[in-house]
Amino acid sequence: MNIVEVSGLKKSYGRIEAVRGIDFSVPKGTLYAFLGPNGAGKSTTIDIMCTLLKPDGGSVSIDGNELGKSDMMIRNSIGVVFQDSVLDRLLTVRENVTTRGSFYGLSGQRLKAAAMSALSSAGVSDFADRSYGKLSGGQRRRADIARALVNTPKLLFLDEPTTGLDPQTRKSVWDTIRDMQKKSGMTVFLTTHYMEEASLADYVTIIDDGRISASGTPFELKAKYSLDSLRIRPENEEALKSTLNGKQIAFTVKNGIFTILLKRTTDAIPIIKECEDNIQNVEILSGTMDDVFLNITGKEIRES
Repeated sequence: MNIVEVSGLKKSYGRIEAVRGIDFSVPKGTLYAFLGPNGAGKSTTIDIMCTLLKPDGGSVSIDGNELGKSDMMIRNSIGVVFQDSVLDRLLTVRENVTTRGSFYGLSGQRLKAAAMSALSSAGVSDFADRSYGKLSGGQRRRADIARALVNTPKLLFLDEPTTGLDPQTRKSVWDTIRDMQKKSGMTVFLTTHYMEEASLADYVTIIDDGRISASGTPFELKAKYSLDSLRIRPENEEALKSTLNGKQIAFTVKNGIFTILLKRTTDAIPIIKECEDNIQNVEILSGTMDDVFLNITGKEIRES
């Protein structure tokens, strides 16, 4: 069952077609990654889905509610973590989350319970009574997530939630997201510049130049749009060159390491056997989401 259905979605800014009639769906309870280079139409699509922007054409349905007809129902069923924080730096995390909860009509014990649940789910209870402005980058990000959870959303939008964080902090935030999703069954719609994060998603959609370029599981996309590679460090470089040339096997050499692209992973087996007496080290590397993205769009994904 799909929690999001997007059909024929269009949006232009004057003569610039930002979104050109795209279609995609998001299965309920999944972690869904939405990727695209800068200017691809990614942010425009998300702004439309979050009811912040009106489309020129097409339809969007979220949890059975149609955009343009049931916008308030959509807003009540989603949570959004923006790239830039919207929390008050002078208020504590608890005060920020409680204030947000009051916007949804919560009050009294219901508001207190909702805030406590959001703080716990986002893993921020230990510093809930500290001022937001005094938190570290990772703590702020988790506090941002807590704010987005106070209305118990069925769909959580995370717009590049770990951009600018160091690797250890990124992992901490990511663990929080995964743990939260596992416990609640919530659907998470993620945009990210980090391909290793996209590879952990259940489904990935790539948008480029306002159109959907590819969709599928990370495994499906890597199988279709990337190649595994065999890397060999030989005992004798000239001998390995001779062997590979004799077998008409294409290769590149850098710093004494030979790289051979493989159509199938199993193609490495006869090559290794043929060269086994001349191998110092060998490894087989799987195709990556970086390869997929580059092969589909021809562009590197960059941080905004």
